[in-house]
Amino acid sequence: MSIIMLHSCFAIEVSYDSKALIINGERRLIFSGAIHYPRSTVEMWPDLIQKAKDGGLDAIETYIFWDRHEPVQREYNFSGNLDFVKFFKLIQEAGLYAIMRIGPYACAEWNYGGIPVWLHNIPGIELRTDNMVYKNEMQIFTTKIVNVAKEANLFASQGGPILLAQIENEYGDIMWNYKDAGKTYVKWCAQMALAQNIGFHGSCVSNLMLLNLSSILAMDTIVPHRSAEDSAFSVARFFQNGGVLNNYYMYHGGTNFGRTAGGPYITTSYDYDAPIDEYGNLNQPKWGHLKQLHAAIKLGENVLTNYTSINDKDLGNGITLTTYSNSNGARFCFLSNNDTSKDANVDLQNDGKYFIPAWSVTILNGCNKEIFNTAKVNSQTSIMVKRSGDNSSNGLTWKWKMEPKKDTLNGKGNIKAHELLEQKELTLDASDYLWYMTSVDINDTSIWSNATLSVNTMGHTLHGYVNRKYIGYQFSQWGNKFTYETKVSLKNGTNIITLLSATVGLANYGAWFDEIKTGISGGTVQLIGKNNVTMDLSTNLWSYKVGLNGERKRLYDLQSHVGVSWNTNSPNIPIGKPMTWYKAEFKAPVGTNPIVVDFQGLGKGHAWVNGHSIGRYWPSWVTTTNGCSDTCNYRGKYVKEKCNTNCGGPSQRWYHVPRSFLNDNMNTLVLFEEIGGNPQNVQFQTVTIGTICANVYEGSQLELSCQNGQVISQIQFASFGNPQGQCGSFKKGSWEATDSQSVVEAACIGKTNCGFIVTKEMFSVPFGVTNSTTRLAVQVTC
Repeated sequence: MSIIMLHSCFAIEVSYDSKALIINGERRLIFSGAIHYPRSTVEMWPDLIQKAKDGGLDAIETYIFWDRHEPVQREYNFSGNLDFVKFFKLIQEAGLYAIMRIGPYACAEWNYGGIPVWLHNIPGIELRTDNMVYKNEMQIFTTKIVNVAKEANLFASQGGPILLAQIENEYGDIMWNYKDAGKTYVKWCAQMALAQNIGFHGSCVSNLMLLNLSSILAMDTIVPHRSAEDSAFSVARFFQNGGVLNNYYMYHGGTNFGRTAGGPYITTSYDYDAPIDEYGNLNQPKWGHLKQLHAAIKLGENVLTNYTSINDKDLGNGITLTTYSNSNGARFCFLSNNDTSKDANVDLQNDGKYFIPAWSVTILNGCNKEIFNTAKVNSQTSIMVKRSGDNSSNGLTWKWKMEPKKDTLNGKGNIKAHELLEQKELTLDASDYLWYMTSVDINDTSIWSNATLSVNTMGHTLHGYVNRKYIGYQFSQWGNKFTYETKVSLKNGTNIITLLSATVGLANYGAWFDEIKTGISGGTVQLIGKNNVTMDLSTNLWSYKVGLNGERKRLYDLQSHVGVSWNTNSPNIPIGKPMTWYKAEFKAPVGTNPIVVDFQGLGKGHAWVNGHSIGRYWPSWVTTTNGCSDTCNYRGKYVKEKCNTNCGGPSQRWYHVPRSFLNDNMNTLVLFEEIGGNPQNVQFQTVTIGTICANVYEGSQLELSCQNGQVISQIQFASFGNPQGQCGSFKKGSWEATDSQSVVEAACIGKTNCGFIVTKEMFSVPFGVTNSTTRLAVQVTC
């Protein structure tokens, strides 16, 4: 009883209305950001959480990933980076709140949407609809998660950090597909959630939040970016229109370790152009610009959550003045310009005159003092670079081993059927790979010596062998069904046909996504001989084997295995050979900067460091050659095609290696190269700040910062006046202060960070010299 009373003393009361989230009676606006615990490491969590707090967030949001926590029915895993209890406690220790999205369907570009694949094979099941079998499994898991959280006192009603909990996810867009069963299911979800009795419930958290989306880096695209100006504009407009809780998806995207990337063809990187990048670095200027936005809006929090009147005044030409007032006469204003090309000068009479760039929002404290504009970026821009180390991580010495295939090339499997079976039903996602094997008797080589093998497959990739000889590899351009066709030479007598189907992430979104077939499901498989004589093998006796022998032998583990030998004759390392395992030792790059491994030259496969999977790789997939520009016009509605980079480059070249995966001395990199590549150019590099720029308007704060102990070594450019250009191409304008360079050098050289308020007085500009766009442009190196 005393324990219960103790918890109740620290209980946090949470409620809301149309103006505020109310926490223990305090009316609040909440800035939240998504950080998914499995997409980073336990060792990274404290730094990520602190950077989120420093960026002005109040809360951190995450999904709960069902497939990771219950990989086998009723067998649970909450260890390592799946220890969400520890993650939430670290959030609370940092003084932040949390939002838990139980789902348990997540989407999240995660494999199978986060739902365990073993559910697929339960008789009578239909996912995410009014189906008793699915609802029973969903309720068991949801209850499990809630109980784990309750035992750790994680809910606000227990004094914990979790303010909001969400059941289901992204259902509105697909509910109509399920018709009345979808409506019934949603009602059941809400009732089931309420019955969990966690003290506060949100069956649809999105009623209170805005999800600021950037596009995920799919294999067939180039790299999308959403500018700091447009991100801030979207958030400012949300609060101008009465928003209460904003959540950034993602605030830190992280990495799809293992085979967790959804699909098909979603990259290992989940960077998302988030304010904190994949490796944990600040993505500047986005992080700093949003930090300043948060601080500006929080200055008006009392008025915005207690207003007695709100007035929108149309000033013409896309200009809107929104005024919030409370009963004490306090005011807080948003002045927005929705025009996509025309800047504006606005005269608010006694409340001042303001320059409002196109597609921007100015925030006015007291409605008469500009404290922030979404298009005026004062935060530093950090240009990140990748640097090769000076140790043995470069020039790797490789061992290798061909994937053992004697059994499968001879048609030997452990499952047989007179039909072509669906891939995930057999693999249960234990592996990306499934072998299909059959034999055919030929008695007339005049027809079949120059035949065509034609395979209709549901994707995603397919390798073929005939009579133990490799006949080639093909894949679907878009990850859906395709026809594999190649010439084959058959002999008199028995011919063995071996097909290896590979998935590259299971579908994760859409109505009935679980019913999207994979592998050579249903066929057909045909041999087409002379004069189009056709032999259908679809109902042959097929033999099946799940996975690779190298996976079964765990060739990626550090421990040596009995009966496993690696070839060490380095001058004869195989290049361009499919189904090859490679292994090399390396020393970790010195220092504390994040580490990546450059896989340029490789084809497609999977990589491990010291037994830890760093994900699938596919650098041989080249993005489209058009769609990128040297300039980025952020103005106008955001679409993923805006501001792209990396046209014509590998879909992903660098892969994150968390430092916690590494040993102080020697480390081991293992690759499984599926389609054939050259590992000789693989090297480890560090990610750090190369160049820093800032373009700070008069009256604003200059803040420059290197990382990990590095100091500012050189001021490459400094001009206070009306400088032109952008980072990397600054030039002097029509006037500048003569001592611009010396002032910045005195303040910053030799320091890890520096800053000051930019004023005319600091740069000895005579009184009376004025310019409406006076600013300081700086470019430095660390």
